[in-house]
Amino acid sequence: MHDKESDTFVYKTWPEKFSEMLAEIGVESETKDIATDDLESGDFYSRYFSQTPRMVTNKGCLEIKNTNIDVVQIIQKG
Repeated sequence: MHDKESDTFVYKTWPEKFSEMLAEIGVESETKDIATDDLESGDFYSRYFSQTPRMVTNKGCLEIKNTNIDVVQIIQKG
């Protein structure tokens, strides 16, 4: 590695990455652990339409502060 590059890598979850991006634009948010919110317990997509994916991965949730939005769930489809 070059002298300017760090030898260690900091592991961040998707909610932590999104929380940092929101902080850059002045939005306060707090990360939540996976499967700790009631929002994560239901189906993500309707099964009545043919184009909806069957495999959906839950990546976690963010609690947004001082807005009308309570919780944002991060999911990966495919």
